[in-house]
Amino acid sequence: MKRLILLTICLLLAAGAVSAGEKKLLHCFYFTVEAGATEDQWQAFFKATDELPGKVPGLTKVWYGKLARPMAVLSTSDAEARKKLSAGEKDVTGPINRVVREWGACMEFSDAAALKAYAGHAEHKKWEEVYFKVRQYGTTTVDFMGQ
Repeated sequence: MKRLILLTICLLLAAGAVSAGEKKLLHCFYFTVEAGATEDQWQAFFKATDELPGKVPGLTKVWYGKLARPMAVLSTSDAEARKKLSAGEKDVTGPINRVVREWGACMEFSDAAALKAYAGHAEHKKWEEVYFKVRQYGTTTVDFMGQ
């Protein structure tokens, strides 16, 4: 988790996305690449992502690319282990799954309301059709609120 936070902060600083006093929201997500994704599917993802700021109100900028340091995410499909982890227990046993997040994207929104509206926006649904072809199911998501 510390690595995820550090990675996201570095992305923010490098992109100059959040300045002191801004009330914007930065929505960042990291994903695992779909091994069978074609070059045409990737090009469609890049194009669709680049076009989102002009189509979705309140979405002002997007960034995407390979992560400089791929991030391993551990999870479990065991309901009892998940329950214990959610409760904050430290020593939990059970089957563990490991996936590696290799790519990421960040989207700058004017505020939290714009992100909420984006979730149900028709252009978001169209974009998901393209995005889902280049990534495996599941993402790791972090939202930053400007102070």
